[in-house]
Amino acid sequence: MTEYFHWHGRDDRPGDEHARWFTTIIDAEAEPVPPNAITLVGFASDTGVARNHGRVGAATGPTAIREALASLAIHDDRVRADAHTITYTNTSDLEAGQQQLSDTVAALLDNGSGTVVTLGGGHETSWASHRGLRQSHHGDGKSIAIINLDAHFDLRTSDIATSGTPFKQIADAWPHDFHYTVLGISEPNNTRILFQTADQLGVTYVTDDALADLTAAEAAELVTKAAATADILHLSIDLDVLPAHVAPGVSAPATLGVALPQVRAMCLAAAHTGKLRLVDVVELNPTYDVDGRTAKVAARLIHDITTVLPHP
Repeated sequence: MTEYFHWHGRDDRPGDEHARWFTTIIDAEAEPVPPNAITLVGFASDTGVARNHGRVGAATGPTAIREALASLAIHDDRVRADAHTITYTNTSDLEAGQQQLSDTVAALLDNGSGTVVTLGGGHETSWASHRGLRQSHHGDGKSIAIINLDAHFDLRTSDIATSGTPFKQIADAWPHDFHYTVLGISEPNNTRILFQTADQLGVTYVTDDALADLTAAEAAELVTKAAATADILHLSIDLDVLPAHVAPGVSAPATLGVALPQVRAMCLAAAHTGKLRLVDVVELNPTYDVDGRTAKVAARLIHDITTVLPHP
């Protein structure tokens, strides 16, 4: 099922000088989307989180992110579009929902969207969105680097998809083009087998402790380096990479986390590469948010990424 969010927010007066997200965003299913638009698509599901024994609530994440984005001011002429939200809340329907998201991402990219931003949902979103990127003409014969800002590897092996399996699923599906970097790993929150799996798969990772010793500029350089040899970049932002006081509304709050200025610098570095075709923002759980704090952080990161993406 696909649901549309009706954008609304603070309306000062008409004119580009008063533009905000809600006054400028295009309904991708109601009107033509120009080439190289930035397109949002939501994936509302708690199933992956529930299967991974996390606290549910991420299904309402896409709506909360859009509400936080709506009144942010627009200072450029980039076209932003909304391709609605794919909603699958029944456990037995997760794989069907993931297939619909894959097909939607592929269609958006093939129809001219420059960058697709998926709004989760749990991290199971990333398996579906990445598969969509691979299905599109952008993924045809191209080398794709994945950069995941996350406290967890999400490399679990399981008979069913969960929020903890997406990057193992990607590694199994494309073993000869698996270029995966995780920035923000919490050592106490990843078992020994997950570190062993990461090493076996050639994963590059930096812990939250190591990132704490870096400046924002040095953290950004990690992203630039990870993207250097790839044709295309997939950036996945798991909001639980941030400290719990910054992002309380997530499925698994971080005790330490990575500071917001570093996370923001890494996001901007990804956008500046000119290779960014897919962004996931996942694990927002509004049920546990405080004053919309986590949703506002998610919105600011999306806003900043879309603002600095190079114009075609």
